[in-house]
Amino acid sequence: MQTFTAGSQCTANFVFTDASGGVYLGQAAHCAGTGEATDTNGCEAKSLPLGTAVTVRGASRPGTLVYSSWLTMQGRGERDDDTCQYNDFALVKLDRADHGRVNPSIPHWGGPTAPSSSGTRLLDTVYSYGNSSLRGGLKLLSPKRGVSLGANGGGWNHPVYTLTPGIPGDSGSAFLDRSGRALGVLSTLSIAPVPLSNGVSDVTRAVRYANANGGVAVTLATGTERFRANALPLGVRLGLLDL
Repeated sequence: MQTFTAGSQCTANFVFTDASGGVYLGQAAHCAGTGEATDTNGCEAKSLPLGTAVTVRGASRPGTLVYSSWLTMQGRGERDDDTCQYNDFALVKLDRADHGRVNPSIPHWGGPTAPSSSGTRLLDTVYSYGNSSLRGGLKLLSPKRGVSLGANGGGWNHPVYTLTPGIPGDSGSAFLDRSGRALGVLSTLSIAPVPLSNGVSDVTRAVRYANANGGVAVTLATGTERFRANALPLGVRLGLLDL
C-alpha cells in the first residue's frame, strides 16, 4: 500500500499493533526526509517532525507519523556507525476509523509468519512486493523474488538482488526471508559495489530499537494469508489496506 508524506511516495511494509489496540503501518524513515536522496545517515539527515500527516492510499483518513528512527537516533545522540547508516524505520499510526480495513498479509506472497530472528545468509531466497506508481498499475512487476547477498553493517543491512530491483516509490516495502518471516524494509538502491542491488534494513533490529528508545511498544502482526513461496506472478492479491 502506498503512503505519501508531504508528497513523497513510499510503500508501506508490515502492520504493527500495540497493547491499547493501536494499529500502525511501517515505512522507511527516509520517506519523511527533507534533504537529498543521497542523505542516508539517519543520525545526520533531516526529517519532517513527528505528528506529520501521512496519506495512506485506500484509507478514509490520514495516518500520523508517530515514530522515526532518524529523529530518535538524533535525539539520543546515537554514535554507532552501523545503526546510524542502516536503521531506516518509521511508524504511521492509522486512524481508528481505518482499523477494520487493514490486512497484515503481504500482497501476493502471504505472511509474514513471524519476525525473522536469524537474518539471511549468502544466496538465501527473499521475497518482496513493490507498489510504485511508476509501474503504471502493471502489477505483474510488483511481486519480486531474489537472493540475499548476506548481511553487513553488524547485521543491520541485508543487500539483496531481485529480478526487478526496487525503484522510487517502492521505498519502505517489506522483504520476507525464505520461510516467510519478516526480514526487513527496502531502504536503498546501490550503485556500488553491486550495481542495482537493494539495501534492506533489518526490521527485527529496527523494531527492537524503536521499542527501547522511541516511546512506542509495538508487535508485528502476522499475516492471515499463508506464505506461498512458489506463488506465480499472475496470482496477485491485495494486502495491507485491502481495498
